[in-house]
Amino acid sequence: MSAHDGLVGERSPSAIPGGESRTTRAAAPAASAAGAFRAPASTSGTGGTSGTGDTYGSRRASGTAGTVPSSAVCGEPTDGLRPGRATIALAGRTASAIAQRFGLIVAWAIVAAIFGALRPDTFLSVANLSTILGSQAVIAVLTLGVLVPMMAGDFDLSIAAVLTLSSMLVAVLNVNEHWPILAAIAVSLAVGLAVGLVNGALTTALGIDPFIVTLGTGTVAEGVVLLVSGSNTISGVSPGLVNAVIADQLLKIPLEFYYALALCIVLWVFFEFTRGGRLVLFVGRGRAVARLSGIRVQKVRVLALGASGLIAAFAGVLYTGTSGAADPTSGTQLMLPAFAGAFLGATVVKPGRFNPWGSIIAVYFLVTGITGLQMVGVQSYVQDLFYGGALVLAVGLSQLLRRRRATSEEGA
Repeated sequence: MSAHDGLVGERSPSAIPGGESRTTRAAAPAASAAGAFRAPASTSGTGGTSGTGDTYGSRRASGTAGTVPSSAVCGEPTDGLRPGRATIALAGRTASAIAQRFGLIVAWAIVAAIFGALRPDTFLSVANLSTILGSQAVIAVLTLGVLVPMMAGDFDLSIAAVLTLSSMLVAVLNVNEHWPILAAIAVSLAVGLAVGLVNGALTTALGIDPFIVTLGTGTVAEGVVLLVSGSNTISGVSPGLVNAVIADQLLKIPLEFYYALALCIVLWVFFEFTRGGRLVLFVGRGRAVARLSGIRVQKVRVLALGASGLIAAFAGVLYTGTSGAADPTSGTQLMLPAFAGAFLGATVVKPGRFNPWGSIIAVYFLVTGITGLQMVGVQSYVQDLFYGGALVLAVGLSQLLRRRRATSEEGA
């Protein structure tokens, strides 16, 4: 008997009293499974009729032509209902995935329709649309700034203070020191980038949690704002900045909306189509694995926090252009909406993952709801309630979707 015969386990029935080999009985399930892929001979090489051959001979006699349905091999019912159930399950999963990706957009449309029906003359007006898209561009840009370090697994709590510092530097340099507006903007952007890089360096070099580092640097930035402004609001910023941000319009929408839209497109292209963006995503999903893969994790984190500071400074420039002035406390109320938009955005477009388009949609969904509630007579405190509740709900939903995404990827 050959070695192959020994592995397959076919022996003569005379080898064991009772006319049937133990090895033949043990090999029967394997032989049955193999029959789904080939039609075995009706007789064994030893001259006797094998159990496998008998089995398939009976199947050929019954008209199955020696083939076994895969469901029979796997022990599944072959009543014809399984394919239909599989199709229904697949359709259900597809519908669920679509609902998760675009559910917030549908909810946004429903909210707009409800308030449009309640206040058609005001809510659906072009002026209101222009106000919503233009006035919230600062929050949209700040949300995109929050997004970058979050995709790398870090949080930046200094963004609101950096926005305020940038706004105040533009006003002080332009109004008090009579600097050209472009030079003042350049200095404010450079300071924002420097604060972000300091955040990254302290976080990575000293191993301090970014919550602590960014909270501390944000507090320092707020102190600097009070120092350079004398705790006063500074107005009279160059009309050139005001015109470039809010006065000039395209399709009756202020230009600052298009700045936020352009930044969203840039970040989307970066994260989806560039190696640097992929590295940020890889670090955010698992630093240990990224480090073992040869990625310079610390450098990626530093640059992500630096980008956050730069974008927050840009939001400060837009804020100054929107109001034509700088307030020492201008950015303090913007941090909560920014984080709410970032977390709620993780439930749409790419559920379970922070993404630029989802963040933009979330920001304007929230402001649409707040604007509508204010138009129907709800008190102004509803804004804090709305943003606070949205943040808690968004964090819960995003974490649930992230776990579901991780589970599905492990199952795959």
